[in-house]
Amino acid sequence: MSELHDDPRITAIGLLAEAFTGLSARFDAHLAGHKLSGVEFEVLMRLARSSGHELRMTDLAAQTSLSTSGVTRVVDRMERDGLLRRRACPTDRRSSYAGVTTAGMTRLTETLPGHLELIDQWFTTQLAPEELEQFLDYVRRIRDAVNPCATAGADRNPESESPDAVSA
Repeated sequence: MSELHDDPRITAIGLLAEAFTGLSARFDAHLAGHKLSGVEFEVLMRLARSSGHELRMTDLAAQTSLSTSGVTRVVDRMERDGLLRRRACPTDRRSSYAGVTTAGMTRLTETLPGHLELIDQWFTTQLAPEELEQFLDYVRRIRDAVNPCATAGADRNPESESPDAVSA
């Protein structure tokens, strides 16, 4: 039975969890200085990196660690803070989109330099460039296996659905 405790699979997942927890703690302290939670930063990044700077709410839930009701609560709060805006889907009345506002993009732009410094300090400089590339391949493969919807909505064309540009 003791050989199960020493199983390298347990070690691998334990190390991954410890690394994620350590990085999250460093990131959370930085983000708090910009009046953002880790989840709010994740939402802003997902939207900013999406076509048209917006996603359907269901796709945003699929791409994040949030449930659909969790995404609704976060988007409601961020909309009240002026960081996001919501619009109805013109082709499906049951759906709506969340998009980054000018204020949200400004907050993200102010936050990113320090965030990138922390990523460099605690993560990317710990690996050689080829190791980082290989790591990204491995993590993407694992992500795709455990969360096949992680890129939901990434291939949509907002021009065909959205007559309006992103607004404040």
